Amino acid sequence: MIRDFKEIDIDQIMKIWLNTNIKVHHFINSSYWIDSYATVEKMMPQATIYVYDFNGQIQGFLGLNGDYIEGIFVDAEYQSKGIGSQLLDYVKERNNKLLLNVYKRNERAVSFYLREGFAILTEQIDEETKESDLTMVWNS
Repeated sequence: MIRDFKEIDIDQIMKIWLNTNIKVHHFINSSYWIDSYATVEKMMPQATIYVYDFNGQIQGFLGLNGDYIEGIFVDAEYQSKGIGSQLLDYVKERNNKLLLNVYKRNERAVSFYLREGFAILTEQIDEETKESDLTMVWNS
């Protein structure tokens, strides 16, 4: 079930955020994500967050800032089960346009977004990580 974020969810979503970032962004030193943890944890409640909750267990979440997707994160144990697509469909139903950024080397995510109807707008270098970053857009 997809539902709105509750403050009590913060520990579960931050664990998913950290573990997923370290795993899928193997090309970025894990210390980058560990060092960013406290800042991201403080910023999380400022975003609109939808969680995928199955019997009290958060299996994934999506963070949204206006029409900008901050990220879709699915616990490693539950990936490739359609949770990311369900979260994305949920926000597509509520928005006419969505934007996001994804690292070019995160090929699985790039393929996912292309399959979900996103198009690449621009490519730039992320100043913090020095990695190639794609800005992608979806329109209804």
